[in-house]
Amino acid sequence: MSYEVKLKNRVANVELIGKEGDQVLIAVDGKEYSLDFVKLSKGKYSILHRNKSFYLELIPGSNAKKYHVNTYNKSFDVEIVDAEAKYLANRQKGTEDEGESVITAPIPGRVIKVMVEKGEEVEAGQTLIILSAMKMESEFKASKTGKVSDIKVSEGQSVEANQELVVLEYLTEDTLKKPV
Repeated sequence: MSYEVKLKNRVANVELIGKEGDQVLIAVDGKEYSLDFVKLSKGKYSILHRNKSFYLELIPGSNAKKYHVNTYNKSFDVEIVDAEAKYLANRQKGTEDEGESVITAPIPGRVIKVMVEKGEEVEAGQTLIILSAMKMESEFKASKTGKVSDIKVSEGQSVEANQELVVLEYLTEDTLKKPV
């Protein structure tokens, strides 16, 4: 299981490699750490690493992915960015007023249906592509009126996280089709 953890201006990739009893093996940006990790009470933990003891208190923040962390001598805020958070952030992308919007796969999956063709004009809210990931089908819609400038995948294709799916060029009032 892998997460991105935001701490101030730093984003670290944290992966849980294994757990057996109180022994936990994690990797932070690829560097492995063996920890003795004990839950003392709700939100309070004791961590032992290389014969050094650390105290950690996690206080839930404004949402389920944000925490205020206290140690014996420091306090800081952290945010956990997992597949769900990436997915939600990706769904909110593309709200620019002009230019291009690139719809990307938030996590690995499979393209179920491509609902548009290259060059097609689309309306805000129109479904462009359907992706299956984590036993769930998700529709990716145009956030604004635009024109499909490129389709980077085909139906049935497996895709990786952050892979480009569809490129949408926003249309302005001047470039919208006018009835003749």
